[in-house]
Amino acid sequence: MGVSAADVAAALELFDDLGDLSTRAMMGGRLIYRKGTLFALVRSDGQILLKGTPGSIPRIEALDGERWHYTRSNGRSGAMPYWTLPDAALDDPELACDLARVSLAELES
Repeated sequence: MGVSAADVAAALELFDDLGDLSTRAMMGGRLIYRKGTLFALVRSDGQILLKGTPGSIPRIEALDGERWHYTRSNGRSGAMPYWTLPDAALDDPELACDLARVSLAELES
C-alpha cells in the first residue's frame, strides 16, 4: 500500500512556507525535498517524519516526537534517522516549518 495523494498534499501544505518543495516515491512512502535536500517523509500510514539533526532532535523530542524504529521479519530491529512530527506541529504550519528549518540548516551546510 502506498501513501495517499491526500496525505502527501497535507504534508506539502504544512511545509509550504519553506518553498521549492518536491517529492519522490520511496518504498510505499514519499520523500520530501527542499531545493534538492531531503528533510522529511510521509510514510504509507500517513505519518510525517522529519530527518533528525543534532540541532533538531532535542527540539522534536521536547515536543514528544519519537524516533522511527522498525522490526524486520527476522526479528532484527533498527532505527532510522527520522523522528515523528510532534502532534503540536501537525496543526501548526509555523511550528512544523520552524522544526524543518533547524534540520535543513544543518543538512544544507
